[in-house]
Amino acid sequence: MIPLHDLERTRRPAIATRLVLLGIALVWIYTLTLVDRPAELAAFYERWSFDWEELISGLRSGRPDLAALATLVTHQFLHGGWLHVLGNALYLWIFGDNVEDRLGSGRFLVLYLASGAVAAIGQALVAPGALVGASGAIAAVLGAYLVLSPGARVRTLVFLGIFITVVTLPAVLVIGLWLVVQILSGVSLMRLEAHEATARVAYAAHVTGFVSGIVMVRVLGARRR
Repeated sequence: MIPLHDLERTRRPAIATRLVLLGIALVWIYTLTLVDRPAELAAFYERWSFDWEELISGLRSGRPDLAALATLVTHQFLHGGWLHVLGNALYLWIFGDNVEDRLGSGRFLVLYLASGAVAAIGQALVAPGALVGASGAIAAVLGAYLVLSPGARVRTLVFLGIFITVVTLPAVLVIGLWLVVQILSGVSLMRLEAHEATARVAYAAHVTGFVSGIVMVRVLGARRR
């Protein structure tokens, strides 16, 4: 099941959403230029991905590493593959504009970036290690969307065996199923003690980000339709 677009109208251009998407695209394009220079590519990811141990080490020493703190944000613009970046971009494009329309660009960026940071910490508490991707932040957008537009409907591509069709589904169903998959997948991996797999697919970040989005959208004062 792949969401295509929602049926909610917006009152103004989603400037912040588009800027975030542009940033993700530019960083992804830059990483592609480093494919033939694997040492530089690895160094770039190591420098800007989020590493919990590095952050905590600086805090314990009493001399916080500002660069390590910055990775709470910078890791949100790095991605590990085409499916990773395209999937995140699709969900942000579909749901981000509506959340921004209700919050305004400034508060939307606060929700997006702060929830992405919270999600990274949530993931680190379950499976410490280097983390990249906007999934936690986008999960927060989904949580906020569900609070703001619980009655919204989404045009969705559905696979029924060998048949493919497009149907209109309630947003609460589309997002709810997404959340259930994240929870079940994360629990399954934790039971198998597959910590490396959990780090690669950051299910804890998804769930933490989703909850953060629900909380923050209320704190920021947006009202549902």
